Amino acid sequence: MSADTTRCCEHSASQCCGGPEGSSAPAIRAEPPWRWHLGVGAFTIGWFLVYGQLPNLSEWLTGLLPVDRASRTGEAIAFFLYDAPKVILLLALIVFWMGVVRSFFSPEKTRTLLAGRREGVGNVLSAGLGVFTPFCSCSAVPLFIGFVSAGVPLGVTFSFLIAAPMVNEVALVLLWGLVGWQVALTYLIFGLGLAIVGGWVIGRFRLEPWLQGWVREIHAGKAAGALPEERPTMVERYQDGIRSVKDILGKVWIWVVIGITLGALIHGYVPEAVVMAVMGSGAWWSVPAAVIMGIPMYSGAAGMIPIIEALLDKGAELGTVLAFMMSVIALSLPEMLILRKVLTGKLIAVFIAVVGTGILVVGLLFNLIF
Repeated sequence: MSADTTRCCEHSASQCCGGPEGSSAPAIRAEPPWRWHLGVGAFTIGWFLVYGQLPNLSEWLTGLLPVDRASRTGEAIAFFLYDAPKVILLLALIVFWMGVVRSFFSPEKTRTLLAGRREGVGNVLSAGLGVFTPFCSCSAVPLFIGFVSAGVPLGVTFSFLIAAPMVNEVALVLLWGLVGWQVALTYLIFGLGLAIVGGWVIGRFRLEPWLQGWVREIHAGKAAGALPEERPTMVERYQDGIRSVKDILGKVWIWVVIGITLGALIHGYVPEAVVMAVMGSGAWWSVPAAVIMGIPMYSGAAGMIPIIEALLDKGAELGTVLAFMMSVIALSLPEMLILRKVLTGKLIAVFIAVVGTGILVVGLLFNLIF
């Protein structure tokens, strides 16, 4: 593949994920900076005021409907009317501010920063950057090409690929808002540990020959070079945040609604005894079963969190449901099919085995700690 094609793929990646392009993106509106600062401050204050009224609002709306609040249907409706605006509001706030942060970490800058890093230090750095850098399944191929062409070691690249979808800001903030900061912090520590160790282990195997042939040619050529530094203004960073909200919410809202609907059905209609039998403390096999069940599925963190909340309310163990969520996000079948374009079947099998084992260990540790 030519260098021009590589650059085209990388450009598509940033557009796919709604990543900021700095000052090259068209301005939304030319206004004095003080108006933007004032508007962003007012938005943030208004967000907290609305967010604090959600419990009362959901109960009021449920009371307007011709259902008994204490019935299964009433419980399901109340769950939906509370979680739907809650998740959307959390997404809007965190995606906006992370869009601002991401204006400092474009995919191209991330690639350049990781290029030449040795394993160990590179694994830690790439896993940390994965939390802040835009990434989605549809951009797996061009981002992988960009990293490989820049000379980023294979294990370091895998640390980024593991961390970016699984330990992203959406998952962390939603976990914080729904199940507490202790769980979110522990998830961050374990998730980053999994990405660092998993990438390092894959790197130790020296599996570059298991890349697809055309990707190996790019790796040998190392065609990508350093890119010029861009310094957008603060207003342009705000505009990046607005674009991120429009783009990301436009893509994930349907998964949010589906996830909250499933969570509401679980909350209202699934008996606690059933959940306890499958995911409770008495089921020693629940964590490996959760990992296996999660792999064929596909959803982002925003769609999974309401399901996790409903399962926890029914008595499921925390480590079991988090292992289920991590396997859905990090090892989904659709993402593996996309990665098949750049990885051979053997390398994908190693990736699934290493990450799956790590998720299994994380799930069991969570059950021991919480």
